[in-house]
Formats: sequence, C-alpha cells, structure tokens
Amino acid sequence: MADQGVSAGQVYGSESGTGRPQRSLMDAVKRGIRGRCPHCGEGKLFRAYTKTVDQCDACGEEIFHHRADDLPAYLVITVVGHIVLTLFLAAEIWFSWTSWQHLSVWVPITLLMSLAMLQPAKGAVVGIQWANYMHGFGGNHEELDTHPELSDSVVK
Repeated sequence: MADQGVSAGQVYGSESGTGRPQRSLMDAVKRGIRGRCPHCGEGKLFRAYTKTVDQCDACGEEIFHHRADDLPAYLVITVVGHIVLTLFLAAEIWFSWTSWQHLSVWVPITLLMSLAMLQPAKGAVVGIQWANYMHGFGGNHEELDTHPELSDSVVK
C-alpha cells in the first residue's frame, strides 16, 4: 500500500524543498565544540569565554544573531550532574567519607567540569543552529512572534 499524500521525491526534515544547500550538522558541531566558525572552521567563534564574535574573521559569516540562550547551561548541568552524582554514589558506597570530605571533593570537580564544558556546549549549539539555518543563519530576517489571540491593533 503506497503512502497517501506523499510524493515520491518529497523528503521530510531536509533542505531539499528550500533550494538551500545541505549543511553538515556533524562538521558544524565539531567546529563549534573546538571554538571555530561553524561555516569555515578557521575563524574564532568566541571573543571571550562565552561571548561570540559578531562575524567570522576568516569567511565573514555573521554569528551575532545566534540564539543559544540557556540551552548550553542546561546541557552542561545535565551531563555534569549525571557524572558527579554517579561518582558521588560510588564514593559513598566504597569509602566512608565525612560530609566535609565529600564537599571538598565534589564541589571543585563540579565547578571545574561545568566551566570546562560550557564554552564547547555553546559552540555546539551555535553549530547546530548554523547547520539547520536557524535564527538568522538562513539569511532571512526573523520577526518576533506575537500571541495568536492578540489583534494587530493591540500589537501596534
């Protein structure tokens, strides 16, 4: 039985219908993790710890409009939390540490891991956005969405 309503050449979830070239997601993420421009991989992605450059010095790709927001921090919290909690529980079983010993071990490990992972996580998120033509990386100006129940007279 053939799929109803789907043409043979139609591919969902790709750039095939937009006329835009397909961008490699894995290459963009790898470049972002290394702190490089997701487009060319040559220019720097960050001018400060987590502050992105406005545009790539090597290829001129505009980066200022990315919208990483809080996603990198959420990803870091999730990953670090799982690792530290697992190690904490293992240490609790194997050793009989006092609360102060646990604090002196796990707080620095948590802080160092979080700080080490935040910039690569933000670079990966910017790379994902670039590869998927999101948030201005597609060349289109994005309008702010309004609530559907608001009328045009209220918005103006």
